[in-house]
Amino acid sequence: QDEAGIPGILVGVSVDGKEVWSEGLGYADVENRVVCKPETIMRIASISKCLTMMAVAKLWEEGKLDFDAPVQKYVPEFPEKVYEGEKVAITTRLLVSHLSGIRHYEKDITKVKEENEKTNRALKLTKPYQDEEQKEKEGKGIEKTDSVRPRKEHEGEVKSRNSKPGRRDKEFEQEEYYLKEKFESVIESLKIFKNDPLFFKPGSQFLYSTYGFTLLSAVVERVSGQTFTDYMLKMFRDLDMLSTVLDDNEAMIYNRARCYVYNKKGRLVNAPYVDNSYKWAGGGFLSSVGDLLKFGNALLYSYQAGQFKNTSSKLLPGYLKPETVAMMWTPVPKTEVSWDRDGKYAMAWAVVEKKQQYGCCRQQRHYASHTGGAVGASSVLLILPEELDSEAVDAELVAPPRGVIVSIICNMQSVSLNSTALKIAREFDKEKQVQYI
Repeated sequence: QDEAGIPGILVGVSVDGKEVWSEGLGYADVENRVVCKPETIMRIASISKCLTMMAVAKLWEEGKLDFDAPVQKYVPEFPEKVYEGEKVAITTRLLVSHLSGIRHYEKDITKVKEENEKTNRALKLTKPYQDEEQKEKEGKGIEKTDSVRPRKEHEGEVKSRNSKPGRRDKEFEQEEYYLKEKFESVIESLKIFKNDPLFFKPGSQFLYSTYGFTLLSAVVERVSGQTFTDYMLKMFRDLDMLSTVLDDNEAMIYNRARCYVYNKKGRLVNAPYVDNSYKWAGGGFLSSVGDLLKFGNALLYSYQAGQFKNTSSKLLPGYLKPETVAMMWTPVPKTEVSWDRDGKYAMAWAVVEKKQQYGCCRQQRHYASHTGGAVGASSVLLILPEELDSEAVDAELVAPPRGVIVSIICNMQSVSLNSTALKIAREFDKEKQVQYI
């Protein structure tokens, strides 16, 4: 909070399904001196994508949604696409992993490529060993593509070297972040991008796209037979996430924090007015750290429930099946993650796999996370599953969920939070291991 000059920040930690730390620091409203508390509600930005993915996975489990069917099967309002004279198909599977070719906020493909080249040049200067890693990968037969993959694809997560947290970096210079129009339906919001050309052939490259999730919300709407917002609110009720709501400017939402940025003079100011109804699915929800912990535990329980078959006390089923969560957390080829270079993007989650390259050297723990950056807000949700001991499971000494979950939200844009969340998760995991011994 001190380093980034954040007015207010919320942090929550859950260990083995129990909330062990939930605290608000600083101010939810600077002008009125309203302090942050655990119940404070803030914009969660792109963590909204994880919530939407839960709904998509549930509909797929129920047999209502085909991951590999063209989206026009469900949303005929979205025009069929052609790339370089060839008719191409966009599927739900491609949407959830940002492989569809649909643009993000930048409309000009040339600018995206230029930004990507600048970032790559900067990385070569600061991290020369990356070239060696690339050669190694190519030697192992990993495909290399001339992709349109901006390292800054994520909403405000990566700051330029000279920018300060809260200021409008290049990502936040995109006009469409500041839309003020209220869209009455997700179908209506498709008009923003549905007629724009694709940036690449679907499935060939990775480009982080919030608009891809706007299209995904239309799929959920048609498949479920309910409006997207109604379906999501019903799901939140099932998950006991009663503080998670739409970022609706008109509604009376108790404990809602205000949003802030720093202006060009370095002064703290209120964030510009925006209406996020054009991107409910990709960045339009408000929540508390407690609700995000509940959501993380529901996923972790679902993921691990299949490993506790010998438990004498009958376990309730998870909200999703174990194999469904395993699929969601399986890295997808040709993807990348801006907030952790060890990770790959999966299905609306970034995943770092367990790996150790050299003995007595750095160990890579398996975890899943997603960050978010919106106008006047930054967030992260990180799930660090316990590496389950088969003997303990067979002896019925433990029950799911087992692991550490960390959620952090703040009312300031362009703040990188993933590394902080990972450090916190490791500290609590270390403490847990000490207590167990």
